[in-house]
Amino acid sequence: MAGPANGYANGAQHTLTVLNRWSVANKQLPPVDKIKALHVYDFDNTLFNSPLPNPKLWNGPTIGFLQTQDTFATGGWWHDARILGATGEGVEKEEPRAWEGWWNERIVELIELSMQQKDALAILLTGRGQDNFAGLVKKMVASKGLDFDLITLKPKSGPSNERFSNTMNFKQTFLESLMETYKYADEIKVYEDRIRHVKGFRDYFTEYNRRQNGIGGEPTRGPITAEVIQVADGATQLDPVNETAEVQRLINDHNTFVGKAKRGTRLQIKKTVFYTGYLINNTDTQRLLTLAQLPQNMPDSELKFLANNVLITPRPCPDSILAKVGGMGSKTTWEVTGTAVYEQKIWAACVRPVPETKNYYTENPMPIVVLALRKGARPIDAGKIQNWQPVPPEKQFVFESTVGEKVLLRIEEENPAENEYESLFPNKELKRKHDGDMRQSSGSYNQGHGRGGSHKENYNPGRGGRGRGGGGGNQRGGRGGNRGNSGGRGRGGRGGGGYGYRSLDDVGERGSNTGTPPTYNAAVAYEDFPPLQKQYQTPQQLVQQQFQQYQQFQQQQQGKGGNGGGGKQGGSGELQYF
Repeated sequence: MAGPANGYANGAQHTLTVLNRWSVANKQLPPVDKIKALHVYDFDNTLFNSPLPNPKLWNGPTIGFLQTQDTFATGGWWHDARILGATGEGVEKEEPRAWEGWWNERIVELIELSMQQKDALAILLTGRGQDNFAGLVKKMVASKGLDFDLITLKPKSGPSNERFSNTMNFKQTFLESLMETYKYADEIKVYEDRIRHVKGFRDYFTEYNRRQNGIGGEPTRGPITAEVIQVADGATQLDPVNETAEVQRLINDHNTFVGKAKRGTRLQIKKTVFYTGYLINNTDTQRLLTLAQLPQNMPDSELKFLANNVLITPRPCPDSILAKVGGMGSKTTWEVTGTAVYEQKIWAACVRPVPETKNYYTENPMPIVVLALRKGARPIDAGKIQNWQPVPPEKQFVFESTVGEKVLLRIEEENPAENEYESLFPNKELKRKHDGDMRQSSGSYNQGHGRGGSHKENYNPGRGGRGRGGGGGNQRGGRGGNRGNSGGRGRGGRGGGGYGYRSLDDVGERGSNTGTPPTYNAAVAYEDFPPLQKQYQTPQQLVQQQFQQYQQFQQQQQGKGGNGGGGKQGGSGELQYF
C-alpha cells in the first residue's frame, strides 16, 4: 500500500492555510472546530461519467495504448484536457446546459446534501493534473451548481514540495493533511468507483487508525470513523467522429514534438479491415435474431449475438471481387430460406439473393448469416453446416444489405515504406498471409456460368451448383451501441466489457525519458472483441456519415502534424463498428 509522500504527517504543519494550498477553489475554509464530517468525492466515473476510448472504434491494443501515460509525448487520454472538453458537443455548447445527461445524479444529490450540512466539508478530489484540468473541472462543477469547499487536483508537487509516485500516493497524502488539519472531525466518507482504489483507501484508513490507537506509530489526532463507498461507474464514449478527431490532434502534437526533439517515434492512425460483407442494418438484425432457436436455460453471457452480415471475404476485398458484387455501398436483397444449429455452438440462417439471378460472392459454401455463437465457437465453422431446416412461410422474410467493411482503427508507428494495402493489417505476418489470399480467391459466386476448379472458386448460373468455400468470416461484434446522435449530444454507448478502463489513477511513473512509447502486440483475435448485445443502436447511415466526416477532417489535417491512417481505395467510405 502506498503511504503519504515523504513522511508528510511527521514533518508538515497542518493549518488551514497549508490545506487551502491544495485547492483551486479559492474559498475561505471554515474553522477547524466547526467541522465534524469530511465528505470526499472522486470526479471521473464517480461524479461525472467521463468518456472512455470507444471499443467499437479502436482495436483492443489501441485502447490500452491511448490510456497509457507514455503513449504520447504530450500526454495520453487522461492527460489532455481536449478529450474531456470534447464531451457531448464541446464546452461552448455543454456549459450553458451544465453537461446535462453526463452526471451521476445520485452523487450530485449527495454533494448537495454535503453542501447543506453545516458541520460537513465537501471535497472534490481527482487525480487529473492541476495544470491541465483545473480551469475545466471548475467550470464543469460550477455549471452544475456544485459548491465544494476544496477542489483538489494532482499538482506537480504538494504545498510542502511533496512528490507523488502515483495518484493513490497523492490522494493519501492529501487525505492525511485533511484529517490532521480538521482534527475534530469524527467521520470521513470517500466516494470512489474503482474497486482497486476502494481497497487501497480502506487499507490506508485501517493503517491510519492503527497509528491513532498507538499501534505502530504515535497518535496525532485520535481515530476517525472512515467509510469508503464504491460507486458503480457510468463510463460513456464521445461521438465517434469527435473522438477520432481529438485522437488525431494528440498524434499531430506528438509528431510535432518528435520532429522538434529529434527523438521518439512518429505515430499514425491506421485502418484494420476484419472482413468485407453484405452488412445488415439494426432493424433487420433484430428480426434475424428471432430465428435463433437458443436453449432456454442458456444465459446471454454465454452467447455472442451477430446477425449483422452475409460474409463476402474475411479480409479487405480484392478489387476484382468488389467489382463483381457492385462495389462498396451497393445494395443486395436477400430472402431467408433455412436455419441450422452446429454442435449447439453456432446458430445460422442460409439466404438467397432476390432475384435469384442477382450477382453475389461469398467465401462460405453458400450465403450464410451467423446469428449467434456460443463462447469459444468460431464463425468460420458455420461453413461446415450440411443440414438446413426450411423456415416456415411466416419467417421467410426479405431484408436488404449494403456492401461494406467491418473496420476498427488502430494507432501504430508511422512507416513510410508501408503501402496502402499493407497498412490494413496489424502485423507483417498477416500482410504476407493475406497477400497470398488476394492472389487466389476462395468462395462461391453467383454470376451466370462456371464451376469451381482446383482453387475452390465457384461461379453459379443463377441457381447453379455450389463449390466448397475455403473461407470463414471473422464476424466480430462489439458490446452496446452509440446512444448519442450525429450531433453528439447526450451520452454515447457505455463501454464494452472486457476492456476495463485505465484511468490516470492506474498510471505510475513514466517508464523512460526516451520519448519512445511502449510497444503492444497489435494482432487482434476474434476473442478480443466483446459480445454484441441483443439491443444495440448503430444505424448504418449514421456510421457511414461519421466516417466520411472523419475522412474530411483527415484531409484538412494533412501536413507536418502527421497523417491519419489511410484507407483502402474504393472502401474508404465505410466504417462499421458493432
